[in-house]
Amino acid sequence: MTSHQAAVRTASPRKVLTAGRRVALPIRRVSVLTAFVLFVLLVAGAVATLSLGRLGIPLPELAGALTGGAEGKNAFVIERLRGPRLVVAVGTGGALGLSGALFQSVTRNPLGSPDVIGLASGAGAGAAIAALLFPDTVPVALGALLGAALAMVLVYVSTGTGFRNPARLVIAGIGVAAIGTAITQYVVYAMERDRAAVLTAYVNGSLSARSWDDATTIWLVLLAVAPLTALIVRRLDIGEMGADIAGALGAEPRHTKTVAVVLAIVLSAGAVSVAGPIAFVSLTAPQIAKRITRVSGPHLVLSALTGALLLVLADLCAQQLPLLDNLPVGICTMAIGGAYLGYLLVREWRRGVL
Repeated sequence: MTSHQAAVRTASPRKVLTAGRRVALPIRRVSVLTAFVLFVLLVAGAVATLSLGRLGIPLPELAGALTGGAEGKNAFVIERLRGPRLVVAVGTGGALGLSGALFQSVTRNPLGSPDVIGLASGAGAGAAIAALLFPDTVPVALGALLGAALAMVLVYVSTGTGFRNPARLVIAGIGVAAIGTAITQYVVYAMERDRAAVLTAYVNGSLSARSWDDATTIWLVLLAVAPLTALIVRRLDIGEMGADIAGALGAEPRHTKTVAVVLAIVLSAGAVSVAGPIAFVSLTAPQIAKRITRVSGPHLVLSALTGALLLVLADLCAQQLPLLDNLPVGICTMAIGGAYLGYLLVREWRRGVL
């Protein structure tokens, strides 16, 4: 741990919230304040999503519509059009942000995310194969989930050390991602124009025509993973000091890394299954959360809130800006994340890391 990191830790007093003997959540004042601000912004984004546009619910009627008093057009917007889409956006963004925070914590690399290890590309390839070879028997979402799972199996086998070595994980992931992208592009090229247009929207990540079943799926994944994440958050916090110190303090860094990567993959796979491979949210959300607070740590809750806010705002832009004209939300996040990835690459190169 560098002297700067030590100073940051010393200068950032925190409390620890405990639940039983195995759960200990570090609490910092700046993190609580940041979480509150992010939550308020997320609520504002949700209100804007439901109220703006030609089919939006007027603000005076919104509270009644949300509490079960919606009728006619308002009921259609809440129950079918924008309600499920909003809930899926919040859950998917939260899952991606949390997934990226877990992955970046164990790799200790701001460029690390499930996008980099080929999960999104594998999901796109699975969706493409399902649409081309089994259009009437295999749903595209199931194909995406199977493709993501197969990509992770290939990465696991290729590293020779499973998910324990972050450097090998990234290198193997880049290779698997290249294969997945090639398969997807071939299928899009080979398919008929109309079917290819539908597939292209999915493989870029889309929240259009989401249902309450999709919302249930992603929130069940979040609720299943959250308690398991709480069990290792203290070890991840200690792991920020380095593997040697973490091992000396009983944090079991190798086991913790494997569990964290598996949880990150489950979260990303859940997000892919309901919205397709939405790019760069898992990369940018943890970095934004870390730069807002300016303290060390995995920032799991803040990353989830930031990811949810990013995706809700990106989807709001896709719905309301004439220039975007209902483009898949993944294209919006790709534009933001691509610029941010370029910034990170330049910064890491200047620091001599790359």
